[in-house]
Amino acid sequence: MAKQVRWGILGTGNIAKQFTRALPNSRTGRAVAVGSRSQGSADAFGEQFGIVRRHASYEALLADPEVDAVYISTPHPLHAQWAIAAAEAGKHILCEKPLAMHFGEAAAVVDAAERHDVFLMEAFMYRCHPQTAKLVKLIQDGAIGEVQLIEATFAFRAGMDLNRRTLNHTLGGGGILDVGCYPVSMARLLAGVAQGKPFANPTSVTGAGVIGSESRVDEWAVASLRFPGNILAQLATGVRFSGRNTVRVHGTEGWIEVPEPWIVSRDGGRSTIHVHPSNGNPKRVSVQSRRPLYAIEADTVAKHIKDREAPHISRDDTLGNMQVLDQWRQAIGLVYDQEQPERLTTPVRGRPLEPGRLKPRIPSGTIPGMRRALSRLIMGVDNQRDLRSASVLFDTFFEHGGNAFDTAYVYGAGSSEKLLGQWIKNRGIRDEVVILDKGAHTPECFPEAVERQLAISLERLQVDFVDLYMLHRDNPEIPVGEFVDALYEAHQAGRIGIYGGSNWSLARVAEANRYAAEKGIPGFRAVSNQFSLARMVEPMWRGCISTSDPESRAWFEQTEIALMPWSSQARGFFTDRSGPDKRSDEELVRCWYASDNFERKARAEEIARSKGVEPINIALAYVLNQPFPTFPLVGPRSLRELRSSLTGLGVTLTDEERAWLNLEDSGNPTEP
Repeated sequence: MAKQVRWGILGTGNIAKQFTRALPNSRTGRAVAVGSRSQGSADAFGEQFGIVRRHASYEALLADPEVDAVYISTPHPLHAQWAIAAAEAGKHILCEKPLAMHFGEAAAVVDAAERHDVFLMEAFMYRCHPQTAKLVKLIQDGAIGEVQLIEATFAFRAGMDLNRRTLNHTLGGGGILDVGCYPVSMARLLAGVAQGKPFANPTSVTGAGVIGSESRVDEWAVASLRFPGNILAQLATGVRFSGRNTVRVHGTEGWIEVPEPWIVSRDGGRSTIHVHPSNGNPKRVSVQSRRPLYAIEADTVAKHIKDREAPHISRDDTLGNMQVLDQWRQAIGLVYDQEQPERLTTPVRGRPLEPGRLKPRIPSGTIPGMRRALSRLIMGVDNQRDLRSASVLFDTFFEHGGNAFDTAYVYGAGSSEKLLGQWIKNRGIRDEVVILDKGAHTPECFPEAVERQLAISLERLQVDFVDLYMLHRDNPEIPVGEFVDALYEAHQAGRIGIYGGSNWSLARVAEANRYAAEKGIPGFRAVSNQFSLARMVEPMWRGCISTSDPESRAWFEQTEIALMPWSSQARGFFTDRSGPDKRSDEELVRCWYASDNFERKARAEEIARSKGVEPINIALAYVLNQPFPTFPLVGPRSLRELRSSLTGLGVTLTDEERAWLNLEDSGNPTEP
C-alpha cells in the first residue's frame, strides 16, 4: 500500500492551484500546509483550498513538522534553492519543471536529495499518466517497427506582458525552460525505449531560435537532436506562437501520433493514441484514467517515496534533460543576466559558503614554506568549462574542507585559470584558498617563459600571488640552475610562494635542490608526477613521468618532499568500466591494461569488500596512506564523482595491506 503523504505547497501561483485542486482526488495525498512570501497570499490560498496551516515564509513551511513532502511551484530561478532547503529539512520533494535553471544547479539539488536521503522528482506530470505508459508499450511492442524520427512541439502565445513570468527575463522566461523541456524529455524517453533503455541522451544538439529584443528571452525556438541508433528528433517550443502541441513518432513500419501528449485528461477521462501502420488500417488506442492528471502525479510520488525516486522520471533522467536544455540555450545564445560570470556570487543554496559544513571533512596538511595548510585532496579544474556548473562543484569541495585548487597556463587555452579566478573573486575567499598553478609547458619550456606566462596567469586568475608554482615540464637541455633562478626571482618579487616541478625526473629535482642549497635559496618543495596503485604502462602524454616504483617511493620517504600526484586513481581503472573482457576507451587500455594491474585491481576489490567501500576508494587510500606527504589531485566531473573520492578519506590501510595491494607481499591481510 502506498504511503499516505501530507503535502506542503511551496508557492501559491497557478500551477500550485492546479496541483492542490487535484489532491483530494488522489489515493494518498492531502494538502496540510501552504507557504508563501506573504501572510496575505498564504491565507488566500489556504482559504480557497481549506488548508489550515498557513505560513508567511518558505522557511516556516519547511520547518512545519506536519509536512512530509513539499510541492515546489515557485518561478524557475528559485527551484534549486528551495529544493535544496527542503532536502536539508528532511522533506520529500516534488519540484516543478525545470528542476533548475541549468545542469549545475540541478546536480546540486540531486546531491542534496541523496545526501539527506529524501525523495526527489521533477514534476513532469505527463510521464506519470497511463497514456505515456501505453505509448512506451507500443514502441516496445514494435507497433511501428524501428524508431527513426520523433517530432514534438509544446508552444503557446502568451501576449506581450513583459511582467508575466513566461516573458520575464529575470524570472527565467522563454519557451525552452518553460515548456521546451517537455519535448526534450519525450524525445529522450522514446529514443531510450527504442533501444531498451529508460531514456537516452543525444550525441548532438543543434538549434535555432528568436530572442525578443524587448523580452530578451527565447520567444520561439527549434532543436534537432541525434541519438544513438540513428534516431533523430525535431523539437519546437515557444511562448509567442501557437503550436500544434502533438507528438509524432515515425518508424520503419508506420507512425504514431499523440494528439494531447502534455496536459492529458487533466480532470480524468479518456485519451487516445493514433497508430498508423504502413501495411494496415489506422487505429485508435484508448486510454482511460479515473483520476485527474495531477492526482496521478501525487500518487506516483507516494508509491515510490521509499525508493527515493520514481522510474517515471529518475534523477539521472532529469540531469540528462537539463544538459540538453543547456545545449539548446547555448545553440541560440540565450544567457540570463543572473548567469553572467560576475553575477554568480552566491552558492545555489542561497547562503554564503561555510567551510567544513559538509561531512566527511577533508583533512589538511602542511608543506614547509607555504603560508597556510592545504587540504589533502587538491581539486583539478582542467575538466571544467562552464562557471555555473564548476561553481557548484567548487562550492561543495570547499564546504567539505577542500581549499586547494590545481590549474595551469595551458589548460583550456587559459579558460581554466579564468574560471577558477572568477569563482574565487565571486566568493571573496582568496585568503582562504591555496592556488597551485603551472607554467613553462613544452614547447615553451624555458626559464624566460616563467616570468611572461606567470604574468598572464595572474591576470587570468585575478590575483597577484599564487601559493605554489610548478614548472609544468622539464627541459633537460637547460641547466637546472637557470630554472631555479627564474623561480626564485618570481618568489622574491612576491608573485609565487613555494615552487616545484611537474613531470620532472627525481634526479633533476635532486640536482635543482643541490644547486639551491649551494646558493642558499629555497629549492623545490613539491613534485607533481603521476603516482597511483596501478602502474602506468605507457605515458598518457609525451613527457609524462610516473613515480609509483619502489625507488621513487623510497626517494620521497627519504626527502619528505611533498608529492602531488595526478591520475592518482588511474583514470578510472579501478571502476567497473575496466577489465580484460570489457570494452574501454583507448587511453585506458593503452596506459593501464596489464596483467599485474588487473591483479592489483582484484586485490583492491577484495580489500574493498572487507572494508565496505568501493575499489576506487581503496586506490585513493593507497595514495593517501603512503609514509611520505601526499596531496592527490582529483578531477571529478560531477558531484557524485566528488563524493566517491571523499569516501576514500575514511579508509586506513596498514603497511601490510598497502604492500599486498601493490604485489609486494604474498600474504593476504584480509584473511584471518
